[in-house]
Amino acid sequence: MKRRNFIQSVALSSVGAPLLLKDFKFGAITKELFKVSRTAEDRVLILIRLNGGNDGLSTLVPLDQYDNLVIQRPDILIPENQLITLNATNALHPVMTGMGNMFNDGKLSIIQNVGYPEQNRSHFRSMDIWSTGLMDPAGTTGWLGRHLDNNFPNFPDDYPNASYPDPFAISMGYEVSSTCQGLMANFSTTVVDPFDAFNLQESSQLNDGTYYGSHMEYLATMIAQANDYGAAVNAAANNGSTLSTMYDDNNPLAVQLRYVAQMISGGLQTKIYIVNINGFDTHDSQVEDPGTPALGDHANLLKSVSDAVAAFQDDLNLLSLEQRVAGMTFSEFGRQVAANASLGTDHGDAAPLFLFGTCISSQIIGPNPVISDQIVDQAGIPMQIDFRDVYASVLKDWFQADPTDIQAMFEHTINFIPVLDSCNLGINENKLAGEDVIIFPNPCGEQTTIRMNSKNEEVTIQIRDMFNRLVVDVCSKSFTEGLHDIPVTLGDIPSGEYLVTVMKPSGNFTKRIVKVKHI
Repeated sequence: MKRRNFIQSVALSSVGAPLLLKDFKFGAITKELFKVSRTAEDRVLILIRLNGGNDGLSTLVPLDQYDNLVIQRPDILIPENQLITLNATNALHPVMTGMGNMFNDGKLSIIQNVGYPEQNRSHFRSMDIWSTGLMDPAGTTGWLGRHLDNNFPNFPDDYPNASYPDPFAISMGYEVSSTCQGLMANFSTTVVDPFDAFNLQESSQLNDGTYYGSHMEYLATMIAQANDYGAAVNAAANNGSTLSTMYDDNNPLAVQLRYVAQMISGGLQTKIYIVNINGFDTHDSQVEDPGTPALGDHANLLKSVSDAVAAFQDDLNLLSLEQRVAGMTFSEFGRQVAANASLGTDHGDAAPLFLFGTCISSQIIGPNPVISDQIVDQAGIPMQIDFRDVYASVLKDWFQADPTDIQAMFEHTINFIPVLDSCNLGINENKLAGEDVIIFPNPCGEQTTIRMNSKNEEVTIQIRDMFNRLVVDVCSKSFTEGLHDIPVTLGDIPSGEYLVTVMKPSGNFTKRIVKVKHI
């Protein structure tokens, strides 16, 4: 029994019928269904999950509401002169120097008052909503899982394969992320340490047609896939580099992001990475004491996030990866406006969300929340921007998914927001359909792919070093008319910059490629 059939007959029957959204498509893969834009194949998205519900009003302080915050939070409000001022009306917690510098460098964007209607304040239910992007409790697929299902509807059958040898997504830790849950399987692979490759004992037992045999075949398929993906992850980590000196080995989030940088720079073609940091459920001891509100559990958490993201962005810059990678934070809810009696805050509603990278479109999206001068029991920050609109906009701007397909993935009418449209990465579809060339991944490890358009002609492809010396003679052969993907093995050539030349009667092209190795 194939893994797909096993899951369809056993797993789905145990959870009930899945929610089918509008015109969401499942079936055999075709050119029409394959909606991943060629210009987006080299892009990577990092999701940072802030587990517990982050207090947005202590993270990003609305300076124009400060007087009323004094009324609401007398014992936990940080003095205004200690905050990191971003502009006339916004300031960050004083420990967030890394993100503050990123904001000044144009590499950090903040979307304010993000949430959903009638906020559920249960950790588990609210995180389900954020992970699935669905308000309907029958929804069992993740928002990224539906996007991947729409492009790879046969998964997990026959994966990995020659065209897609690497995991589609990686969840750092011991559990797969529900954001990547597809209809038939989860698209993410768990990784704790990419240098510790999977080495699970594989079974040679065949399916003898019994119920037991079908289970054993399913488990054998899972183990084989895990080992294959694990080997790819391990190879990428060993080929990859990390150059920033800003990482703190005592910061678990920084360690996760350093691993991610190594895998990306090592040529892994994974498009989505999910990392986690726990501890944001700050009902008490959010601050150390009323006399030092800038210190305490929440400050420690925010410093970990800010320092880790700043180190990761520095690494991307040093690795020449900045325009390939974008990141986003999310948490299940914000906290209430008024502090409680335990130097903490209780479960609330909307909160700010951070985007980071060089490709952000604007730095602060949405108005400051309005804070009352009267304490209202259990009041939270009202939602002004629906988190599903942020998700949809990321799919549209970053992965260049079709807006019609995106709309079919969600229950409500999407309002697209320009969030990541400031970079024109890769080669646009019209140009590529003519005579140009793209290379992905780039930077790469030992493997990369050259995509080029042929007009039924003889094509010669070579890779030369910066002194014009031939390094790899890729091919010299006749190609039929249309697009072609040419896999290239770079092997043990030294890390550095090289030039890929594509010579053909319809036009010659030269592209820069960066080879990286583990150091």
